[in-house]
Amino acid sequence: MTALVLFGSFVFFLLLTVPIGISLGLASLVTILYADVTSVEYLAQSLVQSTDSFPLMAVPFFILAGEIMGKGGISERLFKLANVFVGNFTGGFAMAAVLTCMFFAAISGSGPATVAAVGGIMIPAMVGYGYDKKFATAVVVAAGALGIIIPPSIPMVIYGVSGSVSIGDMFIAGIIPGVLIGVVMMAWSYIYSKKNNYKGNGEKFTFKRALSGINEAKWAIFIPILILGGIYGGIFTPTEAAVVAVVYAAIISIFVYKELTFKTFPKVLKDAALTSATILIIIGTANAFGRILTMEQIPRLVADSLLSVSSNPLVILLLINLLLLFVGMFMDTVAAIIILVPILLPIAINIGIDPIQFGIIMIVNLAIGFITPPVGVNLFVGSGISGLSIESLAKATVPFFIAMILSLTVITVIPEVSLFLVEFFK
Repeated sequence: MTALVLFGSFVFFLLLTVPIGISLGLASLVTILYADVTSVEYLAQSLVQSTDSFPLMAVPFFILAGEIMGKGGISERLFKLANVFVGNFTGGFAMAAVLTCMFFAAISGSGPATVAAVGGIMIPAMVGYGYDKKFATAVVVAAGALGIIIPPSIPMVIYGVSGSVSIGDMFIAGIIPGVLIGVVMMAWSYIYSKKNNYKGNGEKFTFKRALSGINEAKWAIFIPILILGGIYGGIFTPTEAAVVAVVYAAIISIFVYKELTFKTFPKVLKDAALTSATILIIIGTANAFGRILTMEQIPRLVADSLLSVSSNPLVILLLINLLLLFVGMFMDTVAAIIILVPILLPIAINIGIDPIQFGIIMIVNLAIGFITPPVGVNLFVGSGISGLSIESLAKATVPFFIAMILSLTVITVIPEVSLFLVEFFK
């Protein structure tokens, strides 16, 4: 009955369009008052204690770094570089959009930030070259989901903290799955463009153009090398890497590219602060929500239920994937990770799944939620840029949804896709 009150009140507040962080807190409060599972003071304590974590400090810094890079002219230079390599192919602009999102994902750590930064440039450019606006927007919206798969990734930081898993290993593990999904998206972009006769830009690839593009974007390309190299080289922790990324991005955007000024910098700080505050509130209330679940032994009941269905790891992973895909449609990624990791990670470990691989599986599932309504954050960002309705945009992303599901299947069935680089660098 307590679990029913907890989830029922949570759904009730969501239906009233109460923000998810507040909904989690109110649902926890209602349950505490109803069942007296803990003191009311615990809810306030959770908001402070759950965010008092050194690894979690990486979240606001990566958000700030993403904001700086999104407004610092970096996405435009990354697009020019991507266009050099794939722009001449059929559907070259669409493939360049995916490749640009992959580059920017390796910098921002956020799905919506990737859509906003790349979409503002790519969508008008693709429409200008004769691409259908729905397809052009769908490409960026779907590829923007790579923002949380290709490292650095804010949800990977949350997963690492929630599951006591190495954040550095999670970052390395996300590289191949992210590239795999990006390649599959580019393949579909080529097929669709071939069918609709979307030509390339007519500029053949030359080493001279490639070197010129690399030279122009070199400062942006160096950011993921700096972050991952520093973490795996033992120079700094993921949290310190986030701070380094902020300082580096600010220097490049203000003094090198000169597209961000001291006058506009306060707005960047304000936007990053608002996003960080929202996420940290969700972290605090989700921890209280999850604590009540643990008190009521919900994780054990879920584990027993799943393990009673089958002892086959693939069958259990299939059920977990279905659950995560469903959750991703309705719940914020950060809240879903904090609430579900204590429930699902022990099950995964019990059936012999590596925690790193399971983390990638979870994050890819939730990334798919970025392009599936009703929550579908990337859909809303893409709709705001293009002016298209959410409904028409959701239909246009269906082929990319299928592409991500196929990639998820490969990542689930073949552990080496996630674990190869982790083992290689050990």
